[in-house]
Formats: sequence, C-alpha cells, structure tokens
Amino acid sequence: LMTGYWRLPEKTAETLVDGWLHTGDRGLIDERGYLYLKDRLKDLVITGGFNVYPVDVENALGQHPAVHECAVFGIPDDKWGEAVQAAVQLRAGHAATEAELIAFVRERLGPVQTPKRIRFLDSLPRSPVGKVLKNA
Repeated sequence: LMTGYWRLPEKTAETLVDGWLHTGDRGLIDERGYLYLKDRLKDLVITGGFNVYPVDVENALGQHPAVHECAVFGIPDDKWGEAVQAAVQLRAGHAATEAELIAFVRERLGPVQTPKRIRFLDSLPRSPVGKVLKNA
C-alpha cells in the first residue's frame, strides 16, 4: 500500500503496524455479517461517555430541506468532555434557525447526538482538493 509518510517516522510507526495499514476508520458488523463503515476514529465525539459518529448527525441534518451542507465535530466541554457542534451552510433562498435544526436532529437521533450549538456559514472551509476541513 505504502512504505510510509515522507519524513514522518512517528506517524508511519502509528499507521503501519506488523504489516497492517491502520486507517483509523471505525465501523460495525451487524448480525448478518455485513460490515458498515461509520466514520474516522479521529472524528468520533465522546460526549458524556457516549460515542457519537459525526456522519450520523450530518446525515440527519442533511435531511432538512434548508440544509445544503454541514460538518459535525466535537468541541471541549467542561461537563460532558466534548459537546457535539455543527457548522451548516443553508441552501440559497432557504432559512432555518438554530433551534429548528436542533429540534429536527433531536427528533431523529435523540438528545445525545443532537448538536448543542449550530453555526451558520456562507460556505464550509475546504482544503485545496475540496474536502471540508472540520478542524477549521
């Protein structure tokens, strides 16, 4: 697959272990033996001892007719360890409030996975290749 990261021996040692490439992807195998990839381990939000996969929250938010695109991530929280937060870009000509989107997600996923805050952006920050930069 690869021999390592250029001039990053520590990252190479973390990623290539005993001949295996550790991608950091997380998933589950259901009762029928089907594998479902959920999200990247580094994106996992642990809030109040519960694991929240941002992709699940993004999928729920994306069902709202006003949401064009969104990114979900964890932010430090004194009470919960991390809190779920979302950045949302609305569709042109559509409107939604933070309270409306929070209620929308809560109805679909419950309180643990519901963002505590939603920030509205004109556009989501992207890398030069077009990937949404959640850390920005």
